[in-house]
Amino acid sequence: MKINIDNILKEQNHTRYWLAKEVGITYPNMMNICNGKTVSIKLENIENICHALQCTPNDIFILD
Repeated sequence: MKINIDNILKEQNHTRYWLAKEVGITYPNMMNICNGKTVSIKLENIENICHALQCTPNDIFILD
């Protein structure tokens, strides 16, 4: 499974830093999520990311 956050951010002209501030998590944690270096993501964070990016979890996660 891949994380598609960077592509969505690029389409919307936003940065990872902006998203971290909107979601309320630290920038290093957002970097880990975007780079796929995290083992788990809280559902609350997924929900907040979706609200900030105006998308669904289906847009964020891509199956290989």
